[in-house]
Amino acid sequence: MKNIWQQLEKPFLILAPMEGVTDIIFRQVVTHAGRPDLFFTEFTNVSSYASEKGRANALERLEIAPTDAPIIAQIWGKNPEHFSATCQALESLGFSGVDLNFGCPDKHVNKAGGGAAMIKTPELAVECFRNAKKSTNLPVSIKTRLGWAKTEEYKTWLPTLLNEHPAALTIHLRTKKEMSKVPAHFELIPEIIQLRNELSPETKLIINGDIKTKQHALELSKKCPEIDGFMIGRGVFENPYCFTDHTPSREELMELLRLHLDLYEEQSKKHYLSYEPLKHFFKIYINNFPGAKELRAKLMETHSVPEARNIIKDL
Repeated sequence: MKNIWQQLEKPFLILAPMEGVTDIIFRQVVTHAGRPDLFFTEFTNVSSYASEKGRANALERLEIAPTDAPIIAQIWGKNPEHFSATCQALESLGFSGVDLNFGCPDKHVNKAGGGAAMIKTPELAVECFRNAKKSTNLPVSIKTRLGWAKTEEYKTWLPTLLNEHPAALTIHLRTKKEMSKVPAHFELIPEIIQLRNELSPETKLIINGDIKTKQHALELSKKCPEIDGFMIGRGVFENPYCFTDHTPSREELMELLRLHLDLYEEQSKKHYLSYEPLKHFFKIYINNFPGAKELRAKLMETHSVPEARNIIKDL
């Protein structure tokens, strides 16, 4: 089986996995605007997949569109055996790799022992990674943060992971405690590169945090050419064309909104979808033009796709 990480030309760009955002619908919208080199899914709980009751929901979250490939399945949890069971299934679902989420700062995920909480249980993190790796032919990668509370934790945490030789390591340049409240620690990139080069030179190194455009990623690549890739998260909210050099017009953004509504309706015929989460996307498309605030306010009061379409039909 070919290793997707070895096929990507550097510097490659990735859309960050974001809960409630990077689902099958939004990934298709981003593809229409201009896709990254690699997609990640939302993160799926391995314990949900391992249970008969939760498996249907897990598989729904792992559904992919034909335009998604290549795409990485991101998973989280704390039970090593559940990592094994989930990874065994992913290979047949069309994914190019599997990524372990050791960095999510969500308090519910952390309370359950997953995401960034893995930083506090490094031996368990290693066991989960080893179980995942031995259970699949897919390349296994990791996404994490610098540490739990202090940035200097990276000096022991990142070597722990690199000594396991993951296919790729994505580092959000903040701690869990910092969330996104402080600037990303770009000053640590040279030391992180040195760690990778010394401990696991075959591991692809991806940087995440405060990278919002393709242009910014290319600038960082010139300064730090040993970085293999860059992950954009919140930047896609400011410009869904962030993986291109294009500045969209209002009409193009409205076209994306209409596409999003169409895809939502299509997906809701297969699975129950709540309408309320859809409203979180409106600001992406309705922004920075006269009357945008008022239009968004009207859209936030809608309860269905036909209502939303009726409001934007004359634009």
